Amino acid sequence: MKVSFVSDLRDNQPVDSHFLVAAKNHGVTKGGSAYLVLRLMDRSGEIEGRVWDRAADLGRGFEKNDYVRVRGQATLYQGRLQVRVQDIARVDEKDVAAEDFLPKSPNDPEAMAGELMAILRGMKNAHLRALAEAFFSDAALMDLFKRAPAGKSIHHSYLSGLLEHTLSLLKLILKVVENYKGIDLDLLLIGGFLHDIGKIYEFSFDRSVEYTDGGQLLGHLVMEVELVNEKIRSVPEFPDELAMLVKHMLVSHHGSLEFGSPKLPQTVEAVILHYLDDLDGKIQSIQFLMEKEPASRWTSFHRAYGRSFFRGKIEDKN
Repeated sequence: MKVSFVSDLRDNQPVDSHFLVAAKNHGVTKGGSAYLVLRLMDRSGEIEGRVWDRAADLGRGFEKNDYVRVRGQATLYQGRLQVRVQDIARVDEKDVAAEDFLPKSPNDPEAMAGELMAILRGMKNAHLRALAEAFFSDAALMDLFKRAPAGKSIHHSYLSGLLEHTLSLLKLILKVVENYKGIDLDLLLIGGFLHDIGKIYEFSFDRSVEYTDGGQLLGHLVMEVELVNEKIRSVPEFPDELAMLVKHMLVSHHGSLEFGSPKLPQTVEAVILHYLDDLDGKIQSIQFLMEKEPASRWTSFHRAYGRSFFRGKIEDKN
């Protein structure tokens, strides 16, 4: 069993532990010597690894997505911790516990799924409730939904992250609709449930989170519209206009053409869904960054949002 994790590493600490190779890149120094830049990860996070000595020889012994044993030293470089790798070798997957290497939601997926299903089973629209049940009764699909990440890197990018994000979005919907008149709550709830359901097929997540071929070529918006079409056909006399409104919410929820939506939100419910989805993703991403750097008044630069974030006073816990 893995006993040392990325989150445990400190400057000048010897390293002898197992990691998953999430990225492997080759380089050549100005003097012509080969080196490797690695992204090593486990469920607690990731860290850069640098191989300077015997890089060509060591690099032949493993590939991206392999489990490896790394020996070396953690060192602080330009304010960031990395591992100077002295030796690295592939290990067989039967010798490691897979759950040690992919981060996962701190919340129990079965409990989250139960809460989500209870919310959706409270919908008054019988057609939308039947559509939700068509998804709930698909055991293979729901198993993927309970395990899938919501993204590769930006937000909820860990096992069960999609379920966590979806449940959070449904809870936001329930709060926000109290403030407005004339909102179709059931339509908004089913849109929240299904808005990212295609990600169960867009990503593979047995080891690191990667795009599938379908994810690269089609993307989750196309995948989930096809999936919703299939499930709607299983619901007797599902109204055509209601089907159109549900699918509009899916294809417009990114909010703009430049972010991948083929249509802009053109119903009040679609507008609400877009902004709440964006809000939940951004807040989780920012808070996750703050949690990773608890000893700093400012976070590191967040590339997706183009800024650092101020955490304020750091409490003395001694």
